[in-house]
Amino acid sequence: MLARVGGHTITLGDFEASLEHMDQFDRMRYQAPERRRELLGEMIDVMLLADEAREKGYDKDPVTQQEMREILRDAMLKKAREGAPTPAGIPAEEAHAYYDAHRADFHEPERRRLSAVVLPTDAAANAALDAARKGTPAQWGELVRAKSIDPYAKASVPLEMAGDFGFVSPPGDARGANTRVPEEVRAGVFAVDKVGDVLPRVVAAGGKYYVVKLSGRTDGHDRTFEEAERQIRVKLAQDAIRAREEALLADLRKQFPVKIDEAALAQVVVAVPTVDAGPDAR
Repeated sequence: MLARVGGHTITLGDFEASLEHMDQFDRMRYQAPERRRELLGEMIDVMLLADEAREKGYDKDPVTQQEMREILRDAMLKKAREGAPTPAGIPAEEAHAYYDAHRADFHEPERRRLSAVVLPTDAAANAALDAARKGTPAQWGELVRAKSIDPYAKASVPLEMAGDFGFVSPPGDARGANTRVPEEVRAGVFAVDKVGDVLPRVVAAGGKYYVVKLSGRTDGHDRTFEEAERQIRVKLAQDAIRAREEALLADLRKQFPVKIDEAALAQVVVAVPTVDAGPDAR
């Protein structure tokens, strides 16, 4: 026994367990005797405050009880994960089998980098299109800064990079989507033949009009097993952990049948705070 706190005791095992839950760098701080005494003092404070909270009934508060349930849930799931393979522990043949069965997932499509002048009207966009197709890369940048209504148009970048919207992959490929690039514009840049060329038509999207330029390209390729191996091992290890957690929950639901009152659930009203728009909103 290291300390007695009312009717409770703190043992050497309790103290060592507290140290074991720290990461190695935090644990090093407690090599000095005075720091170990400080940690014991913190454990005593926790015990005293927890007992007082129970005495006052704080442990009966619904929010507190939910937080306690979540702590116990995490403890159960941590136990369920014990023995699950680490990425390094995934057998090589299992990793190879996954790669062979999911080759399409490891195909990197062609990616195209686009720049654009964004205009508010079709007429303004067509006038800019004529200027863009005749101008030099530097003149393209000047056009972007002078005419584009995109919020990033005046970013402090070289003129040749003005209007940059980043990379996209072919239309329909969800992995290569870009939140700044509407689908119509994405399709447009894949209709341009050569890097540096401007699409010979204006693209309308979301109430705006885009003059689109192909500013870069990377060819598609298939990743080798060696390139994808780490990603595969991590995924298979995560799948193994998830399978253990789902098996535990399925077993518990068999032991303790769950019945949901759908009618009561439908009556739950979620309050949404109102936003004060201020006097200018009138």
